[in-house]
Amino acid sequence: MREMEKGNGVTVVGLGPGRAGLITREAWQVMEEAGHLILRTRIHPTVTALDAAGIGYETYDARYEKATNFETLYAGIADDLAKRGKEEAVVYAVPGSPLVAERTVVLLRTAAERMGTKLAILPGMSFLEVLCTRLAIDPIAGLTILDAEAIGDMAISPRQALVVTQAYDPVIASDAKLALMAHYPDDCGIVFLHNLALPDESIRRIPLYELDRQKDIDHLTSVFVPAQE
Repeated sequence: MREMEKGNGVTVVGLGPGRAGLITREAWQVMEEAGHLILRTRIHPTVTALDAAGIGYETYDARYEKATNFETLYAGIADDLAKRGKEEAVVYAVPGSPLVAERTVVLLRTAAERMGTKLAILPGMSFLEVLCTRLAIDPIAGLTILDAEAIGDMAISPRQALVVTQAYDPVIASDAKLALMAHYPDDCGIVFLHNLALPDESIRRIPLYELDRQKDIDHLTSVFVPAQE
């Protein structure tokens, strides 16, 4: 990886699930040493730590304002990164882990292969480790992870615990609720998780029908549905 940074290519790192202490030492060092650091978005709690450390970066936030849909947006980001990586060493930082619920990294793999761009993806900590710690669950017992936007198209088994990610606004949360109600009772007990690993972390048990009525739904919201007997 160090050799690649001296030449060209893209190195992907994760910003962790919520606070700077959960960024890996390797990822932090790579960002500190980066000649060109690009964030998918600066709207993530750990970015304030980069600012405090004087680590410079650019972001893709302006693209969100112009995009007609997320798939087009993310494909454009992946292509831009792969093109830049052909000419210089680029470090790309994403919220959480690069390997969990990060569509741009999936698309970047394809774009980098298509363009012949060197690519290194470093492991990072995701919100799932925090969630499992807070709820005292072991995913080896069975855990399905679904994107809230695609939940209506996915197979759901109530006999297995379920995590719903990317429930970032009340509309998406409402759609996810309706999709879940096709498999669970309306009053099924679920766990609403917000701002995991942050000082104002909130974990509360609510009935399923109240999911989209929560006042603090945003990009740091996830939902846990226990396995049903």
